[in-house]
Amino acid sequence: MDLKRDDHHLNDAFYRTLLESTKAIPWQMDWKTMSFSYIGPQIKTILGWEPESWLSANDWAERMHPEDRDWVVDFCISQSKDGVDHEADYRALTKDGDYVWIRDVVHVIRDEHGETVSLVGFMLDISARKKSEEELLKLKQELEAFSYQDSLTGIANRRLYDTFLQREWDLAIRNHTAISVIMIDIDFFKQYNDQYGHHAGDLALTAIATTLKSSLRSVDIVARIGGEEFVIVMPELTLADAVDVAERIRRKIESSVIEHNSEHTFLTASFGVGTIFPKDAEQPEIFIEQVDQLLYAAKECGRNQVKAIS
Repeated sequence: MDLKRDDHHLNDAFYRTLLESTKAIPWQMDWKTMSFSYIGPQIKTILGWEPESWLSANDWAERMHPEDRDWVVDFCISQSKDGVDHEADYRALTKDGDYVWIRDVVHVIRDEHGETVSLVGFMLDISARKKSEEELLKLKQELEAFSYQDSLTGIANRRLYDTFLQREWDLAIRNHTAISVIMIDIDFFKQYNDQYGHHAGDLALTAIATTLKSSLRSVDIVARIGGEEFVIVMPELTLADAVDVAERIRRKIESSVIEHNSEHTFLTASFGVGTIFPKDAEQPEIFIEQVDQLLYAAKECGRNQVKAIS
């Protein structure tokens, strides 16, 4: 009785049983012929393909999402040539025409001269993990969007305003173009809140924000930067045009009627308008302060009016 041969068969059976009981797809490929010498039966469970249909590297590459194919194939070939173990995530085509996210973990087997002779590895189904990562990324993006949005009115908040202003300021310096800013403050808004309540005040602010946003170009931005304070940034707009925009908005707000407890209240707003061709040494803060002073001049002169840099 040949005990060594029996032990060898037992070991083969043991390792095959171990391989085929995993939830990943074990495989082995001959480097010279680029053909699979083994692929586990799990491929039918995970991807729907019969093991016999998975013969060569071409079968592997062709059953990969077109957006992933080039970089994955190039990466795996270069790493294998260099004898470097590696892994790659990609979408593998199922027999039903769907795609499953796979993580291919590859070990390179080399001969005594350091030449690659074969590859062995596991294909792991990471679809659940990828879905979780995508959901987490979506959540992060939504949180990022919320971090730039005023929670009451839905328009930009101060954080987005600061970012946008600095970006447009730098572009204006580079391109030698103008940038216009309108500062807006709702007149006697504290008294309005005191008389009609904060809920009515919130509704009024939301309505005004909608009016402001609907009055602008797609390249402009309007932000709420305080309780009843708003600011508009308009790239490449002349002072005359910016004043026209402010006057148009002022009239819209003045003519709006907000109903509360069967009464009608006419809200008005005051405006400061400025335009500048910024230069390298200038910073936006000084300019914004000048426009803010114009806004307060409008309030001091009776409110419900536009004051502009003369």
